[in-house]
Amino acid sequence: MAKIAQNMVVSLDYTLTNDAGETLDKSENGQFVYLHGSNSIIPGLENALNDKALNDKFDIIIEPEEAYGLKDEAKKQVVGRDMFEADSPIEVGVQFHAQSPEGEMLVITVTDVKDDEITIDGNHPLAGERLHFSIEVKEIREASEEEISHGHVHGPDAHNH
Repeated sequence: MAKIAQNMVVSLDYTLTNDAGETLDKSENGQFVYLHGSNSIIPGLENALNDKALNDKFDIIIEPEEAYGLKDEAKKQVVGRDMFEADSPIEVGVQFHAQSPEGEMLVITVTDVKDDEITIDGNHPLAGERLHFSIEVKEIREASEEEISHGHVHGPDAHNH
């Protein structure tokens, strides 16, 4: 029986909850598919899936350090409203794409609005959170050479870049 290992394509059903038991995300009917070993999912989850088999069901708690990291206060800052396009809706919870000084794409979340002072947070929304996963392994197959070279799963009709 196939086990999850490097360069296997894995399909999962999962429910993700926080410490309070609130559902944060859910995937059913084998819709969540990833290439194991490609660093496309959080490290703690990928490590927990090593050597799991088809139809395995398990629960795992992943600490922030193995998920989206701890909250980094340096990623929070207050900026002027003039940093945003004039027609942009600026309210708590709104997210924007931005580029870091190193060229990395970031999602920035507005966390406070006071007149022309906008507090933004570049932390991942789940940074600092302990994540509770309930998982069922739905499918495991070997990745194609093309999927391995591209570093991601291709759909049933192949994939064009």
